Amino acid sequence: MTALTEKIKQHPLMNTLLTLKGSPKTLLLSEPLWGIPFYLIAPFVTLYMQALGINDIQIGIILSVGTAVQVVVSAVGGIVTDKFGRKNTTMMGDVFGWITPCFIWALSGSFWPFLIATAFNSMEQVNQTAWVCFVNEGSESDDQLVNIWKWVLIAGQVSVFFAPIAGILIAKNSVVPVVRVLYIIFAVSMILKVIITYRYTVETKRGIIRKRETKNESFLQMLREYEKLIPATLRRKRSIYILAVLIVTQCTYMITTNFFALYATTNLHMSESMMAIFPIFKAAVMLIFFFAAPKIMDRISLEVPMIIGCLFNVVAMLLLIFCPPGNLPILFAYVFLEAIAFAIIVPRKETLVVFNIEAEERARVLSMLVTVSLLVSIPCGYIAGWLSSLDRQYPFILTLVLFVVMTIVLALGWIKRPSMATSDQPLDK
Repeated sequence: MTALTEKIKQHPLMNTLLTLKGSPKTLLLSEPLWGIPFYLIAPFVTLYMQALGINDIQIGIILSVGTAVQVVVSAVGGIVTDKFGRKNTTMMGDVFGWITPCFIWALSGSFWPFLIATAFNSMEQVNQTAWVCFVNEGSESDDQLVNIWKWVLIAGQVSVFFAPIAGILIAKNSVVPVVRVLYIIFAVSMILKVIITYRYTVETKRGIIRKRETKNESFLQMLREYEKLIPATLRRKRSIYILAVLIVTQCTYMITTNFFALYATTNLHMSESMMAIFPIFKAAVMLIFFFAAPKIMDRISLEVPMIIGCLFNVVAMLLLIFCPPGNLPILFAYVFLEAIAFAIIVPRKETLVVFNIEAEERARVLSMLVTVSLLVSIPCGYIAGWLSSLDRQYPFILTLVLFVVMTIVLALGWIKRPSMATSDQPLDK
């Protein structure tokens, strides 16, 4: 038993969790306060909107407007993060990006309140920039950072196991009253998360420096500095490469998250309560994969595993598109492949981005890259909604094409890495 315990402790993931200290540990351990209510609700959001009379095109408009607001918010996210600090910005993002919209969603009954709530929810994009800087600047090594991102995903996937509660309640009642109550619970949970963040985290050293450096600078002055920062960043080949990866992952995640439930319940004749089962299966597969994945995947170039993940996604989309109505085995096979692909791609995507941004301007460069990716992704929500109104299979055909594109982009980035390194210095040098 002792030998087994020691072996478990020596696992890279467990070692990171046990040795993690300070603000990153608090942020990581408090993540389920967001994850549990989020995953309770996530499978039923589009069904909730549909039950309230919001059609497919309106859902697409809500997604596109939300993305548009994210562009604006993300553009100033780096400035806000530098000006107010990583800690304060993280808390503000939770208040305006989650607590406020959750209360609006709970009371919504038509298209316009949903649109307003989604606009507020887009403000969590500021939180994203601050949170990434908060965690990254508090980590002790690059290896620890990769494992932190894996734990972030694990925390979210563990939260998924609470999803059956929502499925059971919806099966006994109906979507609308259950989801309304869950949104109230979500808001309360996020209030608790803000309190914990305030009490048990401290500003990072880099955050203190940036607050001091920007103390006497106005927002307008800091915005003007983008005139030099944006061209300098976009001239780097690695920046364009990262942007392509961010854009494709943004669009594919938007489509699969928001249109799978509609496609599964209408075209494939799955029950609404089943929508809580698929996330649990996906979470279980991901958790097993995180701890059982070959260690060699952490020792090779980030692009190679990501290419493998994209190929898994291509096969997964083909299974979903050609799945006969009512065929559960094929649907579970789709979820299985998507889960492995997600577990491979996401932590490496986040690491790829962070590793290519210089520490001195991390907040603003990160927010700028995210802003550009969101800007390009704006039409995706409307296009997916329009395609879904024609045939709910079409958004997933678009997703298939995007994953093929991402595979090609990653392959080219991997092949050309030496020339990029010699002709174009990485952002973190």
